[in-house]
Amino acid sequence: MAQRGDLVIAVDSSTTACKAIVWDRAGRAVAEGRASLALLTPQPGRYEQRAADWWTATAQALRSATAQLDAHRLSAICVTHQRETFVLVDAAGQALRDAILWLDERSFAQVAAMDGRFGAQRIHQITGKPVAMTPSLYKILWLQEHEPDVLRHASKIVDVHAWLVHRLTGVWRTSWACADPMGLVDMRSFAWSDELLATLSLDPAQYVELAPPGAILGAVAEAAAQATGLPTGLPVVAGAGDGQSAGLGANVTQPGQAYLNLGTAVVSGAHAEEYAYDRAFRTLASPIASAYTLETLIRGGTFTVNWFVEHFAHDLKGVALPLSVEELLEAGACKVPPGALGLLLTPYWNGAASLYWDGTASGITVGWTGAHRREHFYRALLEGIAFEQRLATEGVEAALGHPIAEYIVLGGGARSELWCQIIADVTGKRVTPTGSSEATCLGAGILAAVAAGWYPDARQAAAAMTRLGTSFTPQPEVQQFYDRLYREVYQTLYPALRTALTRLAELTRQSCPSPTAEG
Repeated sequence: MAQRGDLVIAVDSSTTACKAIVWDRAGRAVAEGRASLALLTPQPGRYEQRAADWWTATAQALRSATAQLDAHRLSAICVTHQRETFVLVDAAGQALRDAILWLDERSFAQVAAMDGRFGAQRIHQITGKPVAMTPSLYKILWLQEHEPDVLRHASKIVDVHAWLVHRLTGVWRTSWACADPMGLVDMRSFAWSDELLATLSLDPAQYVELAPPGAILGAVAEAAAQATGLPTGLPVVAGAGDGQSAGLGANVTQPGQAYLNLGTAVVSGAHAEEYAYDRAFRTLASPIASAYTLETLIRGGTFTVNWFVEHFAHDLKGVALPLSVEELLEAGACKVPPGALGLLLTPYWNGAASLYWDGTASGITVGWTGAHRREHFYRALLEGIAFEQRLATEGVEAALGHPIAEYIVLGGGARSELWCQIIADVTGKRVTPTGSSEATCLGAGILAAVAAGWYPDARQAAAAMTRLGTSFTPQPEVQQFYDRLYREVYQTLYPALRTALTRLAELTRQSCPSPTAEG
């Protein structure tokens, strides 16, 4: 008979779904539950969610997972979540408006004005994040200008983690590794930046108490226990944002490795013991308290792949084969030679993050000929993201002063053998899939395991609870070809066209005429 307290449970509240997974001491998943989340697009470029849905989906996922076992076997619960997404709540804890998501693009003007209001270099020094659209800060400044009454009446402005912790415990607290992607945390002190809040006329009382990742924030309240199937009094452990949590779930806790999450966005992170900031990356709090994660971001990861599938491969959905549309496209792309017969692209479908931090950037596709078909474009997409990742990682390596020899890959894209091999060939690095398909959730499970007393620290817990798959290594001849393509062509594309892309965005976003019907 299993002992009580021999399991932990983790929640991953992502952009599209909520997952609850029960883990044992070896990092094996023994039960899980899932619930989807709806994405709202009230206007083009604006992305929102109903915050109440975060709790509804979390409770549903938890009920499903806890129904599969004796819930009193659980020792702790920890939450990881979609970062930068935030919601305004009133004194009763109810949302005053729909939450604004990390991929929302409404804050172009606020980003552009930041140098004049505060100083882009100073905000980078404090927060570790170059001025860009992703952090919550710039959407909060948008609310200052466009919805001042709603912002003024907000009792709290909270990340997804804080919202869920409050629903579980009744306490408004969050982890500094969950809150810092909002862009308001001083990364040297891991506290809200008084300087930033004061200069930008933001109310410190609206931001919740911060705690170290791995700290116990409270206990599951009776109402939450009834809604979720969790036992009353179960310790609720401070987590980290989904990117950092994925790194812990991939056991990236030492120099020389980086995790590479091939998800909606492509996120890579390297471990650092000391604070550093550079335009090549954004600096985040590590799940290992007082350490750092140096992270690169490509906003259009599988988002771009899914866009292509939806708009250019919908006819494949009706093919009567035991293969997904992506697998059918990959089969075609495998027959296309490296370089896609001269078709090359930059994957800036959602703007450029690392290294350029340019929200006005858009995708560049060059080399079209009559020989190209959709399988060539599909391969070019995978190659373009790999080229962009190489560009970003080279910036991190320069700042760290040592090379990154291996990517530990995870996320939906890690299931593609073709993409993993392309990344290895383009970057010249070993690419090793994680042993768990749910590394993000496992990272939260590792923090719960440490809080439960199973392991003395997060490093030892990660070493015991993670496994790796079979590595992909660079093919020398293909690597040499990609190296020339990268150095002689790819690196030149965006710098050569940056001015034109900026002007294109200005012209089309300001005054794009409506089409005229012909009769």
